[in-house]
Amino acid sequence: MRKLLKPVSCCLLALVFSLFFASFALAAEEAATGTAAAAASPDVTASTKAMVIAVSIAAAAFVMGFGTLGPGSGMGNACNGATNAVGRNPDAQGKILLTMLVGLAMIESIAIYALVIALAILYANPLLKYVVG
Repeated sequence: MRKLLKPVSCCLLALVFSLFFASFALAAEEAATGTAAAAASPDVTASTKAMVIAVSIAAAAFVMGFGTLGPGSGMGNACNGATNAVGRNPDAQGKILLTMLVGLAMIESIAIYALVIALAILYANPLLKYVVG
């Protein structure tokens, strides 16, 4: 599994960097052509707004995907430890269950933070006010 993780993470990192720096290249290209041509053509602003929305959707999916990997594995480890502890000491089941549920609620808050960020990217996108349209 670890042998597969390094090439996959390198490919994902290369994809993120290429998407990130492509926006700078497109902005430099548009600045080189001049703003008069951009103002004369309404398709340029519509395509720019569509590009911002498409990248926002991809960013929200990226945030939710990677923002729930850690909490998911943390919850699995917590439940594994709790079931092992109950198996070793069944008399302490109530205390273990209470501690596990509080810990799971704290872990779940991280996934909720990722959801809040993804919803902010989708519905309260601060970049859309800079795009003319």
